Amino acid sequence: MFKDSNVFSSFSVNDIEAAKQFYSEVLGLQVSDNPMGVMELHTKGNSNIMVYPKPDHQPATFTVLNILVTDLQLAVDAMIIKGITFEQYHNEYLNTDDKGIMRSDGHGPDIAWFKDPAGNILSLIEERM
Repeated sequence: MFKDSNVFSSFSVNDIEAAKQFYSEVLGLQVSDNPMGVMELHTKGNSNIMVYPKPDHQPATFTVLNILVTDLQLAVDAMIIKGITFEQYHNEYLNTDDKGIMRSDGHGPDIAWFKDPAGNILSLIEERM
């Protein structure tokens, strides 16, 4: 039914100005204002992602945005320098190292999770060539 339709994703934040600063200055993404009062993230090869303010925002308990990187260790180190703290998971499904990297040992991609200023979970995923 919608196979020929354009689709895009969106998620909420509690402070659109803090989100603009984080996504543009910390993550280095291209950000623009939308006439509807929302922010758009412009990504390579994908539709824009809408980020909208929501007064009663509750952070997502799942990953809302994944960023593919060629060298996860390098990307994590660069983000730590910018003040990002990576999530620590230690359970039967996820086990991260001291830097917050889940190393898959060849059984999938290596991943590191962190949060935006609104508490939404984002990830860096090493893209294997």
